[in-house]
Amino acid sequence: MENFKNYLLKSIEVKRKILEDENLLSLINKAADIILNAFKKEKILFLCGNGGSFSDACHLAAEFTGKFFFDRKPLKAIVLGANPSHTTAVGNDYGFDQIFSRELEALGEEGDVLIGISTSGNSLNVINAIKIAKRKNIKTIAFLGKGGGKLRDLVDIPIVVPSNLTPHIQEVHITLGHFICYYIEEKLFGAEK
Repeated sequence: MENFKNYLLKSIEVKRKILEDENLLSLINKAADIILNAFKKEKILFLCGNGGSFSDACHLAAEFTGKFFFDRKPLKAIVLGANPSHTTAVGNDYGFDQIFSRELEALGEEGDVLIGISTSGNSLNVINAIKIAKRKNIKTIAFLGKGGGKLRDLVDIPIVVPSNLTPHIQEVHITLGHFICYYIEEKLFGAEK
């Protein structure tokens, strides 16, 4: 039981650091507003990541296309790499580092938004997707950790969790995603509740 308490305290400490960082809070609000404005224009939110970050991307896309707190119109959210045929074909023919960028190049349009999720900030396939997004005038946001890695300087909005521990970074990433879902649902559909 003591180990669990210590784990929780360390997790809480990471969130407390975010609460005390006005710059980081401002970036989170900017990210939420960018996504909100894209949805208002019927644009698509793309998400990508690897491993646990891929699972987080799927989870958040489901919150947008399904619902978060209450029944409302579904919002356009697509997880890059979710089609196994695409992922294995592109991985085989072009390389694993192209699985997200190739799909975004086919589907993304100016005004869309891409969230890249990477605890290290150095996932090459996420970096390549960000580069395609920049070329296509797609707004870019990254959920990062461990100082932000290479992605920190590539994206429009880098949200860097102040931790070097992957589990705590991922816990905050899903919390950030949940906040953005909550914020957008309230802004777009709050009157319908």
